[in-house]
Amino acid sequence: MSGKIAVLAGHVADQIAAGEVVERPASVVKELVENALDAGARAVRVELEDGGKTLIRVSDDGEGMTREDAVLALQRHATSKIREAADLIGVGSFGFRGEALPAIASVSRFELETSADGAHGTRLRVTGGRREAVENAVRQRGTTITVRGLFFNTPARRKFLRAAATETRAAAEALTVLALTRPEVAFTLTSDERSLLDVGVAGRAIDRIHALWGRELADSLLPVAYREGPLEITGFAQRPSQAKPAGRKGYVFARGRPIRDPFILRAAEAGYRSAIHPGDRPSLVLFLDLPGDAVDVNVHPAKLEVRFRDKFFVEKVVEEAVRAALAPLTAAAPLGAGSQASGAGGAWVGLGEEIPGGVPLELFSGESLTPDTRHPTPSLLQVFDTYILFQTDGGVAIVDQHSAHERVLYEQVMRQLTGDGAPAQRLLLPLTLEFSPPELDAIEAHRELLRRVGFEIEPFSGRSVVVHTAPNPHPRFEAAPCLQELVADLAGGRFGGWQNRLERFAATFACRAAIKAGHKLDPEEMRQLLASLLTATLPAHDVHGRPTIVQLPKDELERRFGRA
Repeated sequence: MSGKIAVLAGHVADQIAAGEVVERPASVVKELVENALDAGARAVRVELEDGGKTLIRVSDDGEGMTREDAVLALQRHATSKIREAADLIGVGSFGFRGEALPAIASVSRFELETSADGAHGTRLRVTGGRREAVENAVRQRGTTITVRGLFFNTPARRKFLRAAATETRAAAEALTVLALTRPEVAFTLTSDERSLLDVGVAGRAIDRIHALWGRELADSLLPVAYREGPLEITGFAQRPSQAKPAGRKGYVFARGRPIRDPFILRAAEAGYRSAIHPGDRPSLVLFLDLPGDAVDVNVHPAKLEVRFRDKFFVEKVVEEAVRAALAPLTAAAPLGAGSQASGAGGAWVGLGEEIPGGVPLELFSGESLTPDTRHPTPSLLQVFDTYILFQTDGGVAIVDQHSAHERVLYEQVMRQLTGDGAPAQRLLLPLTLEFSPPELDAIEAHRELLRRVGFEIEPFSGRSVVVHTAPNPHPRFEAAPCLQELVADLAGGRFGGWQNRLERFAATFACRAAIKAGHKLDPEEMRQLLASLLTATLPAHDVHGRPTIVQLPKDELERRFGRA
């Protein structure tokens, strides 16, 4: 029996292709704007009506097309971007498959106006994939594509479109992502004649972010610039103190192309390590530049996914890039720099002695805490038995003693867990403590880690254990409640968002063992705490991502007192 296999009619094949490329109005906006950018446009205008269901119009001032090229552009697999299979390696354009225009035209009332020289223009009209007219048109150099009645001839698909407001938001997001890739291009978006987006040419990527999302977000971002081997990472990572559980913006671009890759974002978050709370999600805008043969962009019909030749290397470098951007030691001025910088160290106000080595400390506000060399030895002030205040060259600094000590302990414990462990204090009278069965399981599972931080524990009888040694992180340390809280946290599975067990354990111990709010400190203890904080890798935040230091600038004080 024969006749089972048949070649699909052209309009049917086009509609199948449309199903892969055109999911909703936002897909049309994405494809048409990408074509405009590939054509060298310096200004792109998008107009929507009814969320794009009634009308989508994309106009550009790019290179335009001759009549012959315009006609060819509406044939499947017609493209100006590649000529042979080898061109797929390292393709640098957005669109190269040659499916977008015929796919869109097959499910809409489609019109294209274009001119390559501003003197001779062409207008093509296509309805449901059938060409109806090719005629002369008057147009400046560039292209305008108008799409009306999307999915008018496939009502089953049209039913799946969302409300106009939802479709408008999706289209605005698609345009926003592309606007991030080209700060040198101006973009406008109107919906039902209401302006939703209007960004001019930007000199810098951060200026484009400011224009798209406002100064508050732009000011919360730190630049990322890192290279390892053939891979270069640039972009922006949000300051840890501004990271929130929801509402983050996470964008990844590979060779200038926006991609979806949750593993890259997860690697970037790993770069924060203990600088943010496990539930928080920082905003990230990352551009990955790597050789064309190291990434395959031809694995997704809408070009939203790519395949890296060595994905683990890429993820590792992304993590390192973010960590380097956050590291305050890379950009801070040395302590004691001020107006008499020597790089050899300096005295903090109230410390009463110099901190050796010129150790820098940068706040994530972008300012360095520099000692006021004009007042070298006034006493530190502790307020509410919780905060340490001292004068800096630019104002007043306030340190949360618990958060600061938590940060110091976390980094100490991480070194102990990967080294020989911490010096322990043998107890004159061993502690006998009772735990629940899950807590006893946690003790057994973490016995070696507990030993490395100073707790030597052995079973006693029933639900009891004997503690022979304990750490001694500060004079007010209480071993029994610390161990009980630590074990309860471990048994309860808290701190579950940490990257690995060591980080989770170190963070839990640091939180429980640190100096508490309400502990009165003498000047020497305050000096030691601040000196230890200066040597931390990320001194501005504790293990939950909360700030350890807040600075009140001098000009703000003067403004509050009417002196400015």
